[in-house]
Amino acid sequence: MARFHLALSSAAAALVLASCAPTETAPTPTVEMAPGFQTQLLEDVRILASDEMAGRDTGSPGGEAARSYIVGRLEALGVVAPAMGRLQPWEMTGRTRAGPKTYNGVNILGVIPGTRVTDRYIVVTAHYDHVGTNDGQIFNGADDNASGVATMLALAADLKRQAPEHSVFIVALDGEERGLLGAKHFVEAPPVPLASISMNLNFDMTARAETDGKLWVTGTYQNPTFRPILEGIAADGAVSLAFGKDTPQDTGSDNWVEASDHGAFYRAQIPFLYLGVNYHPDYHRPSDDFERITPSVFVSATSLSIASFRALDRALDR
Repeated sequence: MARFHLALSSAAAALVLASCAPTETAPTPTVEMAPGFQTQLLEDVRILASDEMAGRDTGSPGGEAARSYIVGRLEALGVVAPAMGRLQPWEMTGRTRAGPKTYNGVNILGVIPGTRVTDRYIVVTAHYDHVGTNDGQIFNGADDNASGVATMLALAADLKRQAPEHSVFIVALDGEERGLLGAKHFVEAPPVPLASISMNLNFDMTARAETDGKLWVTGTYQNPTFRPILEGIAADGAVSLAFGKDTPQDTGSDNWVEASDHGAFYRAQIPFLYLGVNYHPDYHRPSDDFERITPSVFVSATSLSIASFRALDRALDR
């Protein structure tokens, strides 16, 4: 996650896309996870955050290895590719510690048809890249963002078990750490017209909620009709939803409106919500390893993420 790079303007904060508001508040769904959910969730993070992936930098062999793993998981789940194909390659200029650099990245796409609103889409995103290696150290990025990808894959599995009401794009984005590059390309060259996208739900850093016991929901200031949809979701274990990090009073690194890939959707005037945990001492450090994750906390945060999707899916476009 690139939280420290971007900030929200007060003028932009006032934007509310009322046309996508639900006409009624849907009942809070109860999510019962399938057997094996926890084992697969943790295995996805462990593999994506292993030294063999070498920090998953965009355009690197480690990034390619991560991409192959995610493609294999989507295909094993039966998540089909959209008409434009499974992979969405792009070339863009991104940032590095040494200055601008041209990156060749690849987004990974899957689609799950809906049952009620088949021609409108919820785009679920999580970036699979991290910062690679620096000064001879591997930055494995277990929380940032192997965790968000694992949460997204768990959601995909749940949606294959019980179909969503909206059609859903499952999108593993590349190049987030280099300036939200993959997300910017997605909204510039979307697989469907932007007008048919009901919202973006972005997962970035979903594992380490033990810092404050919160899975933060950012974006309800910009999209206030979303908040009552989610407020009724009860805590799961030691983790509960919290709302914020999105007002003009939230400044600098405490404002997350453009701090991850949802920022590109926000700039494109697509309603969004971001789910992620607060800062912790291993953020953007080589110590962000799988072993630092508390399984029960991560499982709770992922369960809340899936419950949040289900609530939004039931409430929107009525």
